[in-house]
Amino acid sequence: MERGGRFLSLASAFFLVASSLPSTRPTGPLLGVSPQDEKYYRSSVIACKDGSKTFSLDRLNDGFCDCVDGTDEPGTSACPESKFYCRNAGSMPQLLFSSRVNDHICDCCDGSDEYDGSTYCPNTCINKNVLEKGYNSVKSYGDNTNLFEAKRNNWNDLILKLKELKIIVTMEVFLLVCVIVFGLSRRQNRFKRRRPH
Repeated sequence: MERGGRFLSLASAFFLVASSLPSTRPTGPLLGVSPQDEKYYRSSVIACKDGSKTFSLDRLNDGFCDCVDGTDEPGTSACPESKFYCRNAGSMPQLLFSSRVNDHICDCCDGSDEYDGSTYCPNTCINKNVLEKGYNSVKSYGDNTNLFEAKRNNWNDLILKLKELKIIVTMEVFLLVCVIVFGLSRRQNRFKRRRPH
């Protein structure tokens, strides 16, 4: 019975660590807000753009749709009518439907629409900018250091994400092995008890 207790406490610890991974709450209160609208969201009480009601600043991007038009949820997928603003520094900004936020598809080239951490989105805005302007525009980066630095940073980000994934997979494999070993030992103990001596 002591082995079972240790196993359950180990499993509980694993799930506690797994549940402490990044949350789906936006990283900043103005995430998804276009620069033109930032002043609109700076007061402590904000009106829905359709004039239907007001909400407090702490309810901005809280994951609950207070305004029918989605004014209060520009950075989440809580309101079907809201739009998410991708800043895409180094490329063209864009607006997305809120349903595309944290949907495991990188829609913004800066990856800001997938902030919950479940999907790795490298910042490809600089690369897109180069492709949009054509191959000759690489010269505008001087000696290409900025371009290569950006690519190296993207690779470094990818390597870090893969290392994190490796740790998580290793923990899951360890937990699976523990479950199998525990099950086999328990089965063997039952078999020994049933066997006549």
